[in-house]
Amino acid sequence: MFKAFYPDEYKASAYKINYERLFQKGYRGIIYDIDNTLVPHDAPANERAIQLFRHLEEMGFKACFMSNNQESRVKSFNEKIGIPYIFDAKKPMRAGYMKAMRLLKTKPEHTLCVGDQLFTDVWGAYRAGIYCILVKPIDPKEKFSIVLKRYLEKIVLYFYQRSKSLKTDR
Repeated sequence: MFKAFYPDEYKASAYKINYERLFQKGYRGIIYDIDNTLVPHDAPANERAIQLFRHLEEMGFKACFMSNNQESRVKSFNEKIGIPYIFDAKKPMRAGYMKAMRLLKTKPEHTLCVGDQLFTDVWGAYRAGIYCILVKPIDPKEKFSIVLKRYLEKIVLYFYQRSKSLKTDR
């Protein structure tokens, strides 16, 4: 029932993902959400984020930001990182993901998405055929509209984690 919202992986943080393993598996492009995935809402790129993208580039990954935010937010976050970006992406619509893959010059089977929301990042990646890693939100303080979605996400995550434990119990 909820499988379209299930991530391929669920991690504590974008900074705790084993990118080396993913590169070995053949992934070459990464689409990132920004707010509450890499930094708290509206925060600038910090040293941790800057170092992550340097490391990814050294490994051979191409990355881009894809956000439903306005260009001013995405552009200001990207100033110290300098990778392609898409603003007003209208996630979970497929079009933004397809545009991101054109920017990265990758196909779905070589692309992954990292984000903090099931109903935008995960569902959109699922619709585009992209491997998706859901991360826990960095900051519990969120806009009211997102707080409402988080309650629904808890229900989906309950069933997701239950399905994972059933598979490991066998």
